[in-house]
This record gives sequence, structure tokens and C-alpha cells, in this order.
Amino acid sequence: MQNLGGLIIPLGFLAIFYFLVIRPQQKRESKTREMRNNLKVGDEIVTIGGIYGTILKIKDDTLTIEIGADKTKLTIARWAIGSVTNEIKSK
Repeated sequence: MQNLGGLIIPLGFLAIFYFLVIRPQQKRESKTREMRNNLKVGDEIVTIGGIYGTILKIKDDTLTIEIGADKTKLTIARWAIGSVTNEIKSK
């Protein structure tokens, strides 16, 4: 019985750590992975480096994006996409 008392507190801390740190991180990673898998040509994106652009071509794990007024083209890795900024356009 005394051994169980010594295990309750560490197990409680592990449970709290799991629900406050690990689980939310897994949810964020899952949403990010889903967003990167659902990219399509024409999406407006922001890279993790802060570059705004529009997707021109998707090939495996690389994307070609167009940035700036002079329409510069960059090839970047899919994991470098931070977010999609498409706004709902009225018809």
C-alpha cells in the first residue's frame, strides 16, 4: 500500500504533462500536416520564413511559388509552408 502512494504523485504529474503539453502539440502537428497535404495550385501561402506567394506547381515534396510584382519564381519544400492565406472570394 505504501508503494502505491509513492507512485500516485509521479503518475499524476505525467497525466497533467500529457494533457497540457503533449496532446495539444500532437493536434497542432496533425492540423499542419493536413494543411500541407491539401495544398493545390492557386493557393496563396506564407512560408515559415515569411515569404508570401501563390502556388504555381506542385511536384512531390517541392512547390514552385510566384512572389512579388515581378513574378519571381521560387522552388521550395512542402514542409516550408507555414499557412494558407486564401481569402473567400465573393462571386
